[in-house]
Amino acid sequence: MTFSKRAIGGTDLNPVGLGCMSLSQAYFPLPSEEDGERLLNRALDLGYDHFDTARLYGLGHNEKLLSRVLKTRRDEVFLASKCGIEFDDGRRRIDCQPATIRRAVDKSLATLGVDHIDLYYLHRRDFNTPIEESVGALADLKTEGKIGTIGLSEMSSATLRAAHAEHPVGAMQTEYSLWTRNPELGVLETCGELGVAFVAFSPVARGALARGVKDPSTLPDKDLRRTHPRFDETNWPANLALVEQFNALADGAGITPAQLALSWVLSRGDHVHVIPGTASIPHLEENFETLALNVSQDVLDKADRLINQSTVSGHRYPERLQRTIDTEDFV
Repeated sequence: MTFSKRAIGGTDLNPVGLGCMSLSQAYFPLPSEEDGERLLNRALDLGYDHFDTARLYGLGHNEKLLSRVLKTRRDEVFLASKCGIEFDDGRRRIDCQPATIRRAVDKSLATLGVDHIDLYYLHRRDFNTPIEESVGALADLKTEGKIGTIGLSEMSSATLRAAHAEHPVGAMQTEYSLWTRNPELGVLETCGELGVAFVAFSPVARGALARGVKDPSTLPDKDLRRTHPRFDETNWPANLALVEQFNALADGAGITPAQLALSWVLSRGDHVHVIPGTASIPHLEENFETLALNVSQDVLDKADRLINQSTVSGHRYPERLQRTIDTEDFV
C-alpha cells in the first residue's frame, strides 16, 4: 500500500511528519544550528508539512531553531508544540494547571515567532489537575485564536474519553512501533472510534529499527538510550538479534529497515501518522520516500510476528519515567 494524506483536526497532511526533538536534545551528537536549519528547510522542500516540537525540547532551543525557518515559510508548516512539562532549577515536573498552560503557550508563541500554533498538546498527564480543567484551558486558548487543534500525549483511553467529552480532541501522540505496542491496549482503537488522529513518535524504535544502533555502549554519555532498559547490557543482545533479522527482512523486500518500520506503523489505521526524528538529511529523505512505497502485506505480517511485545526484551522506559506515564501498560 502507498500512503496518501490523512487528517489532523480537519487539516490534510502527509502522514510522515518530522519530529524535531533530536535537533535539540536526547540523541547525540546534536547538529549545529546551521545544520539543523538546513535540515528543516530540506524537509519543507521535500514536502514535509507537519513539524512537531515542544517547549521542553532543549528548554526552548528547539522552538527557537524552528523560528528561523518559520520566519519565511510559516504557511508551509502545520505546527505542533506542547506544554505540561516544566523545569525549575533543573528539576522536572508535570504541571497542566490552567495558569501554567496559558503562560506556556505565550512563551511558545513568542519563541516561535508566530501568532498561532496549529496543534497544541498536553505533553503528559498531570495527575494533580483534572483533565477537564486542563482541556478547558486549551479550549479557551483556541477560542482566543492562539491555538488550533487540541492534543494529548502519552495518555490512556479513559483519559482521552474524559478529555474529549470536555472539548473535542484532535490528536493523541504516543510512542508506537513494532517494539512498543502499548497503544494496542486501547488508545489506538479509541482514537479511531472518536475520530482522533493518532500520532506515533519513535516509530523506528529510537533508531534501533533504522540501523541507528549497533552497540549502545558506544553512544555518547548524554544519549537518551543509555538510560533505557531495552538498550542495556541485559536486554540489548536479545533485541539486537531481532533487529538483525528485521534488517534482513527489509533488505529482502528491497527497502530500508526504517521504511519497513514506518510502513508497518502507517498500516495500522487510516488515522495513524508517524513523526520520526532525525538529524541526518539522507535519513530525512529516506523516511519521506516511505509514502510512495508499496510494501506487501506478507512482509508487514512477517515484521509483526518477528518484533512485538512478546519478543522484545525490557521495558520501554526506565522506572522513573514510567511513573509519569498515563498510557496503558502491559503486565
